Amino acid sequence: MLQELDRIVLTEDLSSVRLKAGDVGTIVHAHRGGQAFEVEFLAPDGNTAALATVPASRLRPVAATDPTPARALESVG
Repeated sequence: MLQELDRIVLTEDLSSVRLKAGDVGTIVHAHRGGQAFEVEFLAPDGNTAALATVPASRLRPVAATDPTPARALESVG
């Protein structure tokens, strides 16, 4: 089960916040007992690129065999 501070991978695009399947983020808050999560996605400079509420069905944990993400996200600020 996913929980706060877990690293996750998006399994579907979130076009409303310009995120793509495969983007990696960190869960910062759990909603409704884990039905959805507030997830922060960071740009390479360490600033927030996106903060989104994502249903649990669109997330999976980062696996040890996952490659390092190569897509650079831009800071929102």
